[in-house]
Amino acid sequence: MRVGITGHRGLGPDVEVRVRALLAAQAECYDPAELVGVSCIADGPDAWFAEAVLACGGRVEVVVPAGEYRAGLPGRHHPVYDRLIARAAEVHHTGLVESTSEAHQAGSEVLVGLVDELVAVWDGKPARGYGGTADVVAYARRAGVPVRVLWPEGAVR
Repeated sequence: MRVGITGHRGLGPDVEVRVRALLAAQAECYDPAELVGVSCIADGPDAWFAEAVLACGGRVEVVVPAGEYRAGLPGRHHPVYDRLIARAAEVHHTGLVESTSEAHQAGSEVLVGLVDELVAVWDGKPARGYGGTADVVAYARRAGVPVRVLWPEGAVR
């Protein structure tokens, strides 16, 4: 089972704890021998899901939206990003260089094309900018990829 991840970045510590628990429980639902988590490994749910997949014995594939993508992520996240990309079974690239909203959406579209299901850590609201979680969910639905929305009850961004 190939499962992709998309989700809101910048979640508060209390929401993070709850989302990590939801993602860990979701990863445990699959046969670890067949589980491949596909992620852009940004800070937040992307990385948390990749960690949960690895923790339960699955494999991870990474989609890199742009050559400059890592540099655009928070510096505090670089060690996590580096660790996860080093453990990736495969790394996919869009071929884009500049880390823009368009590149992020392109990366998400590559991701959606690789998976059987998309997990979305999504509050159900419109994207705050192009390429946000809502845009990825809409793209997956148009592509016929099932979307499983995870959002802690009562949580706010």
